[in-house]
Amino acid sequence: MELLSVNLARPHRSEHTAAEGGLTGIDKQPVEGAVTVTAPGPRGTGGSGLAGDTIGDLRHHGGEEQAVYAFAREELDFWEGELGRALPNGVFGENLTTRGVQVDDARIGERWQLGTAGTGPLLEVCSMRVPCRTFAGWLSERGWVKRFTDRRMPGAYLRVVEPGAVRAGDPVTVVHRPDHEVSVSFVFRALTREPELLPRVLAAGEALDPQAREHALRRIPG
Repeated sequence: MELLSVNLARPHRSEHTAAEGGLTGIDKQPVEGAVTVTAPGPRGTGGSGLAGDTIGDLRHHGGEEQAVYAFAREELDFWEGELGRALPNGVFGENLTTRGVQVDDARIGERWQLGTAGTGPLLEVCSMRVPCRTFAGWLSERGWVKRFTDRRMPGAYLRVVEPGAVRAGDPVTVVHRPDHEVSVSFVFRALTREPELLPRVLAAGEALDPQAREHALRRIPG
């Protein structure tokens, strides 16, 4: 399991975002060398966990629970076949493009050591990406939000437990895997197409992004 690339944003102007200045950080490009990863601060004021990255709309993106976004190269390959076009690493706005990592099957609270303990960051899976109109506008694919949602493989948001430096080629080691069933894909399904799963989402406990937890609680009948 490894990182194929570490990707940072080049600010991109888009008519599909309500962010001030009309800029989005969805256009991420692979970079060479080490990138420092730290906890960015609370949602609403904190941006990306990666030094040099850009978050366009702090109201909806970034902060402790969305410090790092990981997406599997295997999923990009799937979408290349579906869309009939090349999809380079970073094009979905992910900070980390992985190979061999079960990103969507990762459980909430699962911890990944990137690189070597003591130098590389320790990250914790806490939530999943929800497709938005900026994402759809960036890809310019008809019905993209529905198609991406139907696939149920959204990629994982991670919080920073311990800071460190990361670079392309670093190994990814799962150092802790909770024994509950609540994976990234499970939470996504519960919050989108399968609300009957919502009561089971709460088994992830405090590791679950508080916003996702509140959303689940609001939608559970009774």
